[in-house]
Amino acid sequence: MTLSRPARLLAVGTLAAALALPTLAGTAVAGPGGPQGPGGPKGTQKTDTVRFATFNVSMFRTTEGELAADLADADDEAQDVEVRNVAEIIQRQRPDVLLLNEFDVDRSGESLRDFQDNFLGVGQGGAEPIRYRHSIVLDSNTGVASGYDLNNDGQVGTSGRAYGDDAFGFGEFEGQYGFAVLSRYPIDERAVRTFQDFRWADMPGARLPDDPSTPEPADWFTPEELEVVRLSSKNHADVPIRIGRKTVHVLASHPTPPSFDGPEDRNGKRNVDEIRLWADYVSPGRRSAYLVDDDGRRGGLKPGSPFVVMGDLNADASNDGSGLPGAAGQIVEHPLVRDARPRSRGAAEASRLQGGVNTSHRGDPALDTADFSDGPGSGGNLRVDYVLPSRPLQARAAGVFWPELADPLSRLTGVYDPAYTNGFPSSDHRMVWVDAKVPGAGR
Repeated sequence: MTLSRPARLLAVGTLAAALALPTLAGTAVAGPGGPQGPGGPKGTQKTDTVRFATFNVSMFRTTEGELAADLADADDEAQDVEVRNVAEIIQRQRPDVLLLNEFDVDRSGESLRDFQDNFLGVGQGGAEPIRYRHSIVLDSNTGVASGYDLNNDGQVGTSGRAYGDDAFGFGEFEGQYGFAVLSRYPIDERAVRTFQDFRWADMPGARLPDDPSTPEPADWFTPEELEVVRLSSKNHADVPIRIGRKTVHVLASHPTPPSFDGPEDRNGKRNVDEIRLWADYVSPGRRSAYLVDDDGRRGGLKPGSPFVVMGDLNADASNDGSGLPGAAGQIVEHPLVRDARPRSRGAAEASRLQGGVNTSHRGDPALDTADFSDGPGSGGNLRVDYVLPSRPLQARAAGVFWPELADPLSRLTGVYDPAYTNGFPSSDHRMVWVDAKVPGAGR
């Protein structure tokens, strides 16, 4: 399915100035959760410092329209408790630019407006309300029917998981697990670039999956399927944010988890190449020349343009978990990227208390951003969510909202409990934030 540009930028919102409550940007003061304090307010502000944050909010639902119905009323569903906790985390951390992963796509934009009006715009748990003047919802490959048997089970799925496995990105309906961007600052919507339709086979040296039952290489997909199979499991979006006199490019994505497949490892290989797309995009010259966005514009980011890579990349920078080695390192260790290594004491505590596979991890547990299963064969807690500014931007502070259990705010993150819809009071992921100095913003 080919969409026009207006359909790709599904909902671009600008709230009236009278509705916008002030938020602050700057260096965090110390708080109860560590050097940056997961609940600590931001104190004396630097006018050229912006808080960028990513948060996989786990607000996906099992049926189309269910999230919109939940958000239309803040008190009618048990899941609203979890949404209110998500909102309180956002209110306490007060990012200036925020990427929401796993927020089901709603083409009308009403879901995002209701989330703002009924949750973010209402003080939660004693926190101050917050509003964002600007927002954008991006279209997603999740649940978009391919018409092909992409999981090679002998049939084209028509419903449920079988349908999702054969969609361009796993989803049981169009837009499940989508993402959106909220911003205090104007979004240059005319300059947004998306790579939803970019074909996997058009990436030079793509790690196309191989059918292990045949002698031919890289033949999991038929030639006909390779003509249509897309690289992005959801979307890759360059969202330019105008901050004073500067434009910062938010590079937003949510690559597929490197699991839920077979020995062909099609999801693991796709995860690597989805992350590689941004590594190539920010690299000048021939390395990015092959890229073609959904409007037919070729090439990568203009050299010297400041950017921030944000999102749940589903890959651990220390190569813990089930991802392929070096997947996250492609962008985390990119010479143009600055890794502030956001951390929390709560993550280190959780790894120690939960044990299991966490005891064999190579990475620093204080850097973890997601609380996953710790049993045999599981990935354990991992660093999979990232905010990675480019080197012209200076990281002044960084953190992960993961309070220790003794912190009163740990009620917002908690420990695994099947009584919750998502297993946690908010999400199995934690908000990650970086305060970055934007030179020359001149607000």
